[in-house]
Amino acid sequence: MRIVHLPKARSATGPLVLVDRQHPLQTSAPIDLIAVDSYHPDILLDRQAARALAACIQEVGGNREIVPVSGWRSQAEQQRIWDDTLAADGASFTEKYVALPGCSEHQTGLAIDLGRTAGKIDFIRPAFPYDGICGAFRKAAAAYGFIERYQRGKEPLTGIAPEPWHFRYVGTPHAMLMEANGLCLEEYAGFLQQGPCSCPLPGGRLAQVFYVPCEEDETEIQLPDGCCQISGDNAGGFIVTAWGYLE
Repeated sequence: MRIVHLPKARSATGPLVLVDRQHPLQTSAPIDLIAVDSYHPDILLDRQAARALAACIQEVGGNREIVPVSGWRSQAEQQRIWDDTLAADGASFTEKYVALPGCSEHQTGLAIDLGRTAGKIDFIRPAFPYDGICGAFRKAAAAYGFIERYQRGKEPLTGIAPEPWHFRYVGTPHAMLMEANGLCLEEYAGFLQQGPCSCPLPGGRLAQVFYVPCEEDETEIQLPDGCCQISGDNAGGFIVTAWGYLE
């Protein structure tokens, strides 16, 4: 067992940060971005997310049929998309499908919009159906750390209309736990506050996940021995993941 002490500012960083209208981005720290693939050098993602995305698409044989549409966005780009959509489609449509600048997951580098290959792809609402190769990607996504972020029925929590094309990288155990329990990201921290969770992983590994509330100035966290990840949730706490092996 080892002990770490984290400042409050760390609770706004990490792969599990919640970003929505109630929880805007609180940091402008540099992101380790890479191109999602060699065919789309201008579409960037967090390095780990990009590699997981490529592996998932490769696994389902979707390299020719699944197209990345939009990845990381700067504050200026998100503002431009908001303004252009507002002018073209009005406030009601824009508020359903475009996040406010500063409140967009795309600004974290952890979100990707995907489309099915076509002659023309709608940038705001790309077609990504629930069958065929897109359905195969969706079924495999959690094993590679992705969740379908804005699902039907969760609109009161997310504040966004259903977006079958929008996927968010959160990491393998977390995506699997959310999918198994029917949770959106807004619900995940509350779910973990009920008690620690275990998630079996391929290769005989086991991920253990628990929640630690953020203290006012500095938070003390006791970590088990071995490989651990600490992510802030941008909502007042830390989510700790520890990896081991099934006995």
